[in-house]
Amino acid sequence: MIQIGDYNTLEILRETDQGLYIADDEGNEVLLPNRYVPENFKIWEKLEVFVYLDNEERPVAVTDKPYIKVNEFALLRCNEVTQHGAFLDWGLLKELFCPFKEQAFKMKAGGWYLVYCYLDEETGRLVASSKTNRFLDNKVLTVEKFEEVDLIVSHPSEIGMNVIVNKKHSGLIFKDDIYKDLSVGDRLKGYVKKIRPDNKLDIVLGKIGYRNIEPNAETIMQELEDNDGFLKLTDKSDPETIKQSLEMSKKSFKKAIGTLYKQRLIEIKDDGIYLV
Repeated sequence: MIQIGDYNTLEILRETDQGLYIADDEGNEVLLPNRYVPENFKIWEKLEVFVYLDNEERPVAVTDKPYIKVNEFALLRCNEVTQHGAFLDWGLLKELFCPFKEQAFKMKAGGWYLVYCYLDEETGRLVASSKTNRFLDNKVLTVEKFEEVDLIVSHPSEIGMNVIVNKKHSGLIFKDDIYKDLSVGDRLKGYVKKIRPDNKLDIVLGKIGYRNIEPNAETIMQELEDNDGFLKLTDKSDPETIKQSLEMSKKSFKKAIGTLYKQRLIEIKDDGIYLV
């Protein structure tokens, strides 16, 4: 079965004036318009294409790669807002529609929004929604404490930054654990710091406890090498200065320089850290 809103590997059946007709193993056909037909091709050859609905709501195949596919999250730009809803740029000729009822906040042309793409069962159309939380579920978790996870920055809150964890769950990075600038839509790695009784996930960007000493020590060593073997930081430095310089907390910094000092890789003097 041809999957709408996703990539399909389909076989070339025949060439027509409109383009190539290609089909899946079950014989379901779709048109690949002339503008997407490769310069060299053979009948029965297979092509990887993206399938969605054209302006007349007919399935059509394209070789373009969209910024988002069905059941995924992505940060998209709003091109236009009409009386029907917003139209988003997702890298294809026909824009992705986001109805007003699916907008967490009213969209504006030129704005960027984190959205989820899904197939509307009633209309059979691909639709975007910026109400991303309703596509996340923490009832049954697929992650464990200390596990490395993939994150998408979702939206800020008064106590930190909400994130999407492994494209499935919602999580929160508390303000005290944020040591770099984060923007909605950013994709990065993180770790599960704590799983609360209600299955809420506390996330951090660095490894927890003894797990984060070595990578932070490596960061400090790299900074020393990049700065002629000297850093104007000590265990008495202001936490904000450490955060801006190394993107880590003062606690993590002290653990890291302690490790390096014990390994006799650095000297700690009143004016800063020296590479041995």
